[in-house]
Amino acid sequence: MSTAPSYVFSSLVDRPQSGMFRSGGFPQPVRTVLPLNAADHPTAARSVEDAHGNRYAIGENGLTLCHPGGKMQLLVPSDRLPVREVLCLTRSPEGDLWLGTSRGAVRWLAGRTEYYASKRWLPHDRVEAIACFPDNSVWLWTPEGISRLEYREMALEEKAAHYEQLTDTRHKRFGFVTGCQLHEAGDLTRTQHHIDDNDGLWTGMYVAAEAFRFAVTGEDEARRKAQESLLAIVELERKSGVDGFCARALTHSSEPQYGNHPDGEWHAAADEEWEWKGDTSSDEMDGHYFAWAIYYDLVADEDERAMLRALVGRVTDFLIDNDYYLIDVDGKPTTWGVWAPDALNHDPRWRAERGLNSLEMLSYLRVAHHITGEPKYEIAYSDLVEDHHYALNTIEQKALPGDFPGAEDNHSDDELAFLAYYGLLKYEADPGLRAVYTASIERSWQVERPEKCPLWNVIYGAVTGRSCDVEGAVRSLEEIPLDLIRWRVTNSHRQDITTDPAGGRHGERQARTPVPWSERPVHKWNGNPYSLDGGDDFTEECGTFWLLPYWMGRYHGIILQGAEERDQ
Repeated sequence: MSTAPSYVFSSLVDRPQSGMFRSGGFPQPVRTVLPLNAADHPTAARSVEDAHGNRYAIGENGLTLCHPGGKMQLLVPSDRLPVREVLCLTRSPEGDLWLGTSRGAVRWLAGRTEYYASKRWLPHDRVEAIACFPDNSVWLWTPEGISRLEYREMALEEKAAHYEQLTDTRHKRFGFVTGCQLHEAGDLTRTQHHIDDNDGLWTGMYVAAEAFRFAVTGEDEARRKAQESLLAIVELERKSGVDGFCARALTHSSEPQYGNHPDGEWHAAADEEWEWKGDTSSDEMDGHYFAWAIYYDLVADEDERAMLRALVGRVTDFLIDNDYYLIDVDGKPTTWGVWAPDALNHDPRWRAERGLNSLEMLSYLRVAHHITGEPKYEIAYSDLVEDHHYALNTIEQKALPGDFPGAEDNHSDDELAFLAYYGLLKYEADPGLRAVYTASIERSWQVERPEKCPLWNVIYGAVTGRSCDVEGAVRSLEEIPLDLIRWRVTNSHRQDITTDPAGGRHGERQARTPVPWSERPVHKWNGNPYSLDGGDDFTEECGTFWLLPYWMGRYHGIILQGAEERDQ
């Protein structure tokens, strides 16, 4: 990128063969700076004209369309533009309008506005001039350099290949798959693997994504990737040294984090080359059971099935034998490993988790019975349903503020719930129980529906057979940027967003409706889709969160091959 001269505020191409003009700011007279062929060069001004003589003008009242006969129509009121201070206006060869503002660029496309700001798109948010070219490229001039955006059609399967490559390049360590840290803001040439408390969950979701991909394509590469990461999460149980207890994460002696942990319960493994982290949460257990079942059904050979039957048996027995508590090496339950009837049904401290944790344990037992065929898991399942009303508990799984004391809109719990719904409804055959669980996921999904989350929508459609807003799911998959750096993004200044005065559960400012994915901070499905601001410029997400709903949707026939998008 090159530095822009400070005197250029706006430019235009007036008529074919006339040339490029410059002004120090309208409405001062313009003068020719450089004669150019207008057919090959941009149009930029505070007002622009189309081939029919209609003039688009930006003023204090907003964006207006002026007909040659004198009639005017306000297209976008000024308070519905993301930013009021507009510095330049440009019309592309396809008819899109581009507005450069003091805090980003705005594209107006047939009644819809798109907002481009932050270092994801621009070297600086002040956009002083814009040039659009017939090759679908847009050049944006800022005080700190020029940004080039290119629009091109891309099938979702091509986008999946991009995320596969991104994940393979920077996001794998010993089969575990998670985010990475950047040494310099936005610089992907020097990164370090992130050892995450939820390595088991994120890697389990990656196993599932590759298993679905293998089932759809039959590609050996997908099978190999699924197998490699499955074996990684298998090691979480082996390295703990306790049959049935899965560690949160592992660190190898070759990694800089080994022996250097600022927090958490870390322990030396028996072979001394590894350390393992305790205080495992329900997040990891959700990821394990989800991955085990999908891999068992779609990928595993007979040896792997035998291995999974033994593993699932050990882990499930460990939970049942400890009265549905996940007991750590200190003999105490982990912080979030609680599924016991006495706690969920009778302890007010666990009231908020009653619905979700009941759902989780029923899903674990249903998956365990499916994989092992052991009657004891069916017996345990029936006991929780009949004697402790766990099935009924699932109805109120999705809690919202005001439902009961301590209830909050927890987006991380949404992820755990939908992963658990998948195994539970896939393997439950009893019509009466299916009706209860379907009512539960229906209630949850209707709350989540405005988010247009591809994973929620695909899981809901897969296990119910009902219409699941495929269009919204695909639109989100299209909008998610190819660039998964968690750039620092700010939207709280925007005029066109209605904020929610209640805010998010962590006190963050949020919108009443989700901001488009291309305009919000990158986050996994456990993030807040309504959040306005976020990011740090120093983290890159892996592609798992996109790959899972895409390949699951393909497997279940919800997302069709060949869907195309326009991407930036």
